Amino acid sequence: MVILPTSIETASALTQGLPVQLINEASKAHPKPEGIKFAYGTAGLRTKANILDSTCFRIGLIGALRSKKLGGKTIGLMVTASHNPEEDNGVKMVDPRGEMLEASWEPHCTEIANATSEEELIRSLQKLITTFKIDVNADASVIFGYDTRPSCKELVQAIVDGLSAMGAHIIDAGLKTTPQLHYLVKCHNTKGTPDAYGEPTDEGYYKKLSEAYIKLVAGKGPGTPLTVDCANGVGAPALLELTKYIPKEHLDIRALRTSTNASGALNNGCGADYVKTNQCLPAGYDKEDVKAGDRMCSFDGDADRVVFYYLKGPATAKESFRLLDGDKIASLAADHLSELVKKAGVELELGCVQTAYANGNSTKYLKQRVPVTCTPTGVKYLHHAAEKFDIGVYFEANGHGTVLFSPSAQKAIKEASPSSPAAQDALEQLGALIDLINQTVGDAISDMLLVEVILRSRQWGPTEWDGAYEDLPNKILKVNVKDRSIFKTEDAERRLVSPEGLQAKIDELVGKYKDARAFVRPSGTEDCVRVYAETGLASELSALANGVAKLVADSD
Repeated sequence: MVILPTSIETASALTQGLPVQLINEASKAHPKPEGIKFAYGTAGLRTKANILDSTCFRIGLIGALRSKKLGGKTIGLMVTASHNPEEDNGVKMVDPRGEMLEASWEPHCTEIANATSEEELIRSLQKLITTFKIDVNADASVIFGYDTRPSCKELVQAIVDGLSAMGAHIIDAGLKTTPQLHYLVKCHNTKGTPDAYGEPTDEGYYKKLSEAYIKLVAGKGPGTPLTVDCANGVGAPALLELTKYIPKEHLDIRALRTSTNASGALNNGCGADYVKTNQCLPAGYDKEDVKAGDRMCSFDGDADRVVFYYLKGPATAKESFRLLDGDKIASLAADHLSELVKKAGVELELGCVQTAYANGNSTKYLKQRVPVTCTPTGVKYLHHAAEKFDIGVYFEANGHGTVLFSPSAQKAIKEASPSSPAAQDALEQLGALIDLINQTVGDAISDMLLVEVILRSRQWGPTEWDGAYEDLPNKILKVNVKDRSIFKTEDAERRLVSPEGLQAKIDELVGKYKDARAFVRPSGTEDCVRVYAETGLASELSALANGVAKLVADSD
């Protein structure tokens, strides 16, 4: 049957090969919910799972077009809501090098997700095709993965329907951590080239990390136990699988919160976000035989964040808790890498990238050692800033981050002629670290191994690590507002430009406290505004944080 073009299904669309009929038919099974507004941002599209069906279908369409635009390179789609509650879900796109989706495509993702009819959907797709001059007849390849949320199965089917309508080659990666999917995307796109990143399989991921780790810790004696809170998420099976590749003498893991099938358990009272935000142990840890001095860490729900912590006293005493967050990880990594580069005798510029959430004392500490850059919140901003250094260390305070080695840095390390046995050892360590660190995105498992390597190298426990500098007392609050979009920022999100007059009130309040700082920014993943406050005196922290939160609430 021949379908004649309507006023929307233009002859141009049919000429370019857009499968309008297939898209329309498939779209009817994935109608957009009325009255819902979606927005593609740093975390992709994320909201309540029960309203995401149409969005996942449409992201499938876009993913195929993105691959076509890039000559058939493999694009990744990850279904996850990271640290959000179990009833949430989301989908985000991964570009060929394992990086986040090119920013210029984000507005089109938002527009297509919000199309209210099949006609408008086709028109929005046609606009995308025209804007980026996409050859719709080109091949497309898309790989997808998903976390442990019960809603993933139906949302993945919506993605498959979108990919199928566009005639894309589909690779089902199955249950994966977000960093594993990023790894697989880059491996698929570099396979068979001189710059091959690794084998595009689960085993390839585990072997690359484990072999590098074993090389780095060999001869340093047995490791001490590490307790890992897996947030009852996909990081649990991934971590347990990794332990099959590393002897216990090198990595002694005690995995907790591994109930991936327990309803409502995901991120509930546990996980990196819970620990960081509440500055306390995961719920129930005081009954898990946790002792003072034990080294512990928490992943988030999709295992792309990690924070460490320990106790200075009894588990039941809140003042015993000590957090070693992304700032502490960045400082540890920057120090260690700086020393190795110096010993290796290679001329490389190492820098660190932070956000406004970085503790003031961490920034002071780092600036005494390496160049430091501040960017807006969001991995895409930190990642691009880190790429400007030969070796770029970037971590958000929430524990999301990694280390990037530029192609020229990797070449310099590989081809350097060592001037001494110490230089040779440093070069070998740097080479192994290039393999150990997942450079496509922040990876809780990879970053956990990095920290273990550095602590083993220095023969440090958590106390010695924590002693590098003392965090200023700080707090993060969430304020529910009617419309988070009215809160607009500048200066890497450290100052508000609207609502008008609110920043002046915040400045006035901050000026009343010693060594204080506070800022407000709309959340990129939740329907709220976040307030960050830090003070020189712990006794003043709550007053400042609550005061700023009240100013925000009153301005809404």
